[in-house]
Amino acid sequence: MTLPRFAPAFARSFVPAVIGLVAATATLAPLPAAAETPAVAPAVAPAVSWPTKPVRVVIPFGAGSATDVVPRVVLEQLSARMGQTFVVENRGGAGGTLGSAAVAKAEPDGYTLLANSSAHTITPALYPNLGYDVTRDFVALGVIGSVPNVLIVAPSSGLNTVQDFVAAAKAKPGEFTFASVGIGSAVHLSAERFRASAGYEAVHIPFKGGAEALTEVIAGRVTYYFCPISTALPHIRAGRLKALAVSSPTRAAALPDVPTTLEAGFPNSDYTVWIGFFAPAKTNPAIVTTFHRELTAALESPVLKARLTDIGVEPLPVTPAEFETRVKEEVGTYAAFAKSIGMKIN
Repeated sequence: MTLPRFAPAFARSFVPAVIGLVAATATLAPLPAAAETPAVAPAVAPAVSWPTKPVRVVIPFGAGSATDVVPRVVLEQLSARMGQTFVVENRGGAGGTLGSAAVAKAEPDGYTLLANSSAHTITPALYPNLGYDVTRDFVALGVIGSVPNVLIVAPSSGLNTVQDFVAAAKAKPGEFTFASVGIGSAVHLSAERFRASAGYEAVHIPFKGGAEALTEVIAGRVTYYFCPISTALPHIRAGRLKALAVSSPTRAAALPDVPTTLEAGFPNSDYTVWIGFFAPAKTNPAIVTTFHRELTAALESPVLKARLTDIGVEPLPVTPAEFETRVKEEVGTYAAFAKSIGMKIN
C-alpha cells in the first residue's frame, strides 16, 4: 500500500505555555468582493478584527512531545508578529482525541485552535465513537513542517544497520519490543508500517510519554523506538542512542548520514509525520486566511527557520485547501492500513 506523499538546542525549544504579552491587535483584510453582475451590486464582507484577546491553542498530547515542542516554537514567533498572546493548553489522553474533541466543540470564533500531528488522521480507524468527525468538524489552518521519525536502539544492542536489525528481529520472532506514546500515535503507526514491510514480529509497549519511552530504550529494556527526530537528536549526538534509519521518503537534513527505510530496501515503509494547526469548522474564512498568511511569513523568518532546523523540522509548504485534502486522503488510507494489520484499541 502506498501512502500519499505529502539538538543540544532541543532544550531551548521549550517555551512557556503563555507566549507573548503584547496588547496590540492584528486586523484582517476584507474578503474579496463577490463578482459583479448587472443587477446586483458587489457584496463585500466586512473586515474582522482578530485577535483582540488571547488565543487558546490546545495540544492533545503531553508536554515534551514533538507535537508540543514544535508548535510552541512557532507560536512564539506568531505572537511577536500578530501582537497577541497565544496560551498553550496541553490536554492529552486517548491518543490525542480528548483535546481534539474539545476544539471540535468549541465556538468557531478563532479563539480556540488545535495543534496536532498526523496522528489526527489515524484516530477515526481506532476510536469508532470519537464524538467528532476529523474531516468535517475542523478547518485546516496550515502546516508547520514534517518531523521524520528515526529508528533508534541502544548502542549496547550491537545493531549497527537497519539490515542487522531486521535480520535479528526475524531470528527471534516476538522477542523484540518497541516503544510508542500510545496506540494510534504517529510513532506507533510509523513502527507498524516498517514492521509490516520488513515482515517480522515484535511486541508493542505503549508509554504515557516520550521521555519514559526514551529512557527505556537507552537502558536497553525496550529494543527500539521510531522516535520523532526532534526528541531523539540530543541523545543521538551524545552517543546514548544509535540511529539506524529515518521514516521520511528522503534523508533528514539533521541526520544526513542515516538512510531512509526505503533506501534500506523496505518498500512502503515510509511515513511522513506533519505538525499543523486547525480551527473548529465554520470559523470565519478571513481568520483562516490571516492565520495562514502570518504562519507562512513566520516560517520564512531566518530565526524561526534556524530553530526549526536545529530540532529536525523540515519545510512542508501547503495551502489550507491542500492540507484539508491531505487529511481526507490520509483518513481513508490509514483506516485501510489499520484494518490490514489488525491495529485496534485493546
